[in-house]
Amino acid sequence: MIARLTAQRTALRWALDRLEHTPGMVLEVGLGKGRTYDFLRHSVAPRDILVFDRDLHVGPGLVPEEDRLFLGDFRDTLPGAATLFGPCARLAHADFGSPDRKHDARQAEWLGPLIAPLMRPGGLVVSDRPFTVPGWERQDLPDIGDWPYFAWRVG
Repeated sequence: MIARLTAQRTALRWALDRLEHTPGMVLEVGLGKGRTYDFLRHSVAPRDILVFDRDLHVGPGLVPEEDRLFLGDFRDTLPGAATLFGPCARLAHADFGSPDRKHDARQAEWLGPLIAPLMRPGGLVVSDRPFTVPGWERQDLPDIGDWPYFAWRVG
């Protein structure tokens, strides 16, 4: 867990540093227990973060505002948010990995294209699983330790 969270923090700090003067929102795709959301809301304004997850599993202090929280299947909530906000995000963080790499690879095939319509040109996508999305260019992350993490610049 420490290796995973260290890699995640390093990758997100790297992305936030590169986007410091770039306008746009942040997508948190996979709220989970809210650890990354907590980190992000101390780095950017909480109103600038759109949060997605199937269910809510966080304590009351980590629940995003209702109009920034999208609960349900990503295949429904991401397109719905794209309809509301259009290409609004400078950064997307997708944390959806599981012990089943084959399942994760199948999910990445459809998840990346659902994130894409929300991304602004030049934005960054950071994830614990690899994506292959046309127009996204793989980026080299700094040394993040023993946990795999990936980044792409959106064309």
